[in-house]
Amino acid sequence: MKMMFESERIDLAKTVKKMFDRKDTNVAGGNMSIKVFDQDGHPYILITPSFMSETYYSELHPAQILVIDGLSLEKIDGVGTVTREINMHEQAYKAHPDIRCVYHSHAPESMFWATIGQDMPNVTEVTRELGRIRCLPFAPACTKKLADTVYDGLKKLGDKAVENVFLLNSHGILVTASELHIAVRIMETLEWNAKIAYQQTIFIKLGLLNDYQSCGQNYKEPLPNGTIPPIALPECNKINIPQKFHKNLTRPNFEI
Repeated sequence: MKMMFESERIDLAKTVKKMFDRKDTNVAGGNMSIKVFDQDGHPYILITPSFMSETYYSELHPAQILVIDGLSLEKIDGVGTVTREINMHEQAYKAHPDIRCVYHSHAPESMFWATIGQDMPNVTEVTRELGRIRCLPFAPACTKKLADTVYDGLKKLGDKAVENVFLLNSHGILVTASELHIAVRIMETLEWNAKIAYQQTIFIKLGLLNDYQSCGQNYKEPLPNGTIPPIALPECNKINIPQKFHKNLTRPNFEI
């Protein structure tokens, strides 16, 4: 007998382990979720359980990927306890209907920028599509204040929220995306950017650079129109029952 959303839970379990092995999070925590729908369009959140990293080192059976009712937030299926950070995931999904993946990480290079409470300079070509990499004001982990801070931040971004990164002050990283593997790509490239930005910081302090550099110019200079790719959407929503994305999602030519 198949589990609810079996293929999606298998995919998420495999992805979580791969991200742990690649040090995109640590034993202190982190969590991943995707938003799926049944035949009637009812939303569900598939999410990793509490103590995903501390107890299981992210080596999860698909049955440990919990199925949460997207409206009531009640656990429908799965073995394990719902993470206390479910409120942050729920508020992220609430901020924009086309957010289909929320990835909370403790990746080490990006954590540096989160712990100093500053925006991360966006210097690599592949990450420039993310625009400004903001550090949100501090709010304690697992609190309503943090969930509300994430919601408010995403609402201000409009469609950009569908492909975005926030640094959670002294806590970690939050990626929102239209699909699980797009979120993984964002997190991986963000880590490279974090390390390279740190190295450029050293060159600036040594007087070898005047400011951060990106794409052959100062990183604050806007890129030419048409340089930034459109917001990434999966060609088909191959997991769960297909739900159409909103048409004409727009990315501003300037960094919000």
